[in-house]
Amino acid sequence: MRPGRTPIHTITTWVRKQPPKVKAFLAVVSAMAALVLLRFIVHDHDNLFVAAEAVHSIGISVLIYKLIKEKTCAGLSLKSQELTAIFLAVRLYCSFVMEYDIHTLLDFATFVTTLWVMYMIRFKLKASYMEEKDNFAIYYVVIPCGVLALLIHPSTSHLLFNRISWAFCVYLEAVSVLPQLRVMQNTKIVEPFTAHYVFALGVARFLSCAHWVLQVLDTRGHLLVALGYGLWPPMVLISEIVQTFILADFCYYYVKSVFGGQLVLRLPSGVV
Repeated sequence: MRPGRTPIHTITTWVRKQPPKVKAFLAVVSAMAALVLLRFIVHDHDNLFVAAEAVHSIGISVLIYKLIKEKTCAGLSLKSQELTAIFLAVRLYCSFVMEYDIHTLLDFATFVTTLWVMYMIRFKLKASYMEEKDNFAIYYVVIPCGVLALLIHPSTSHLLFNRISWAFCVYLEAVSVLPQLRVMQNTKIVEPFTAHYVFALGVARFLSCAHWVLQVLDTRGHLLVALGYGLWPPMVLISEIVQTFILADFCYYYVKSVFGGQLVLRLPSGVV
């Protein structure tokens, strides 16, 4: 006798059959519904930013476990780690010269961890590094982010170089995960620890995006004025939204795989 289909399986099957425009519409609606829910559940929306950093830390812990216990870096993108190190280094510089706070210490800890991951991939676990799969040219994102930062940056009273640097790290963070997604698309099969790590990044970035969007709503747009004038304030929000939607497709397949009881995530063509 054929087992009954679960509601989740029925919904995911229906969504998968829809055209791209319908999928995009459903994604936007789902995101808006989640924002409304968070607005009523979380009273202090600054806690969303703390939660984002906590989830990111969990993702990094999973990555460290993979490298130490599994003794392999298969499926990991060195180029994504390099992009992460670049934007964190720039953000640390900006934090020290512009607005030093507790987040500076958290960024420093993440920066040190990222350097260690890069060292493990490049030297200790080089034999398991899929260099041929990690074929995303990082100058495709570094150069456009640099040009965009020159054109659109904060209008604060800080030095021009510092304001451009701040904008550069915001833009680069939004696309730093692209090489990792390319590796997973090339391999088609993602082992559990890598999938957990990337999913944690997706959740962290959604929470961070929710924090900014809800802060703008709570202040009735005054937060945008505090960030400066011109195109910079909306570009900050757009960067947060881009980070979220870049990983949205992967997170969908991750959740579908988990509910389906699959330990290994298989990605169809066209996810990235």
